[in-house]
Amino acid sequence: MNLLASMRYLVALDEHRHFGRAAEACHITQPALSNALRALEAEYGVVIVRRGRAYVGLTHEGERVLATAQRMLRESEVLQQELRSQESHPCGRLRMAAVPTAIPMLARFAALLQHRHPGIVPSVLTMSSQELETGLESLSLDLALGYTERMHLRGVKLDAWPQSIEHYYLLRRASRRAEDTLRIGKPVTWAEAAARPLCLLTADMHNRFIVEQAFRAAGAQVSPAIETNSVLTLVLGVVAGDVSSVLPGAMVAAVRDHRELEALPLVSPDVKTPIGFMTQQGVRPSRALEAALALLQTPQWREQVERHSGTLGA
Repeated sequence: MNLLASMRYLVALDEHRHFGRAAEACHITQPALSNALRALEAEYGVVIVRRGRAYVGLTHEGERVLATAQRMLRESEVLQQELRSQESHPCGRLRMAAVPTAIPMLARFAALLQHRHPGIVPSVLTMSSQELETGLESLSLDLALGYTERMHLRGVKLDAWPQSIEHYYLLRRASRRAEDTLRIGKPVTWAEAAARPLCLLTADMHNRFIVEQAFRAAGAQVSPAIETNSVLTLVLGVVAGDVSSVLPGAMVAAVRDHRELEALPLVSPDVKTPIGFMTQQGVRPSRALEAALALLQTPQWREQVERHSGTLGA
């Protein structure tokens, strides 16, 4: 039995919650995955997987084996990067994720990191806050960009690197096309914004919770005209339709080339949301993660953050 491979199959099963999809993700057949897991059970003398007509879940002992499997795979990746990297040339994969509204910032960070260290292959994913936190907990993510105010909600201890304080804008079609870039208009209240047909993220997204809190504080309730879990839809809904949207500075900065749009700062209340990078505390960093954390401290990256998030350089 290949112990490391069997551990990888167990982690895939926990992630996909389905034997067939887990086997497909591991590029093996379903019988091969099942046989490997039974061999793992025989090795430790416990039942790991609760089986029914379909995947049911893991036993208590299986959860303990899963936690060990996650640590083993993480340590294996760290070791591989140490063996393959030279002192000043780190290499290896770096698994990163961001909440949807922060994905433009993470994309810029990944591009800058890969430019500085061509041997690093960043993986950039979009996740909800809950998925992001689960990924950090399970060690399936190395680095996450999200709402640091949520760090206390789970039992996992996290380290944070604050990046920006996000401010919010009403994005709408402009009365006339700008000459160069998207225009930042005069402030508008949340109550005034509530009177417009809005395209908002779905209720499972933390951004939607923030937005609805702001509307309630302004004494307004909203029923969105369009709901989506895609930030691209938030923008294209405004570009192609008659709706407006509420976006943080990082998203507004990503659509500055749309000269037919304008962004109005939202006030009363003045909503400010901390955004930061997070890692699980106490986990030995890989060479790729060390390089990423070093990049966070550079003036070059700080300048990117100031220009493309928060108050957009104001």
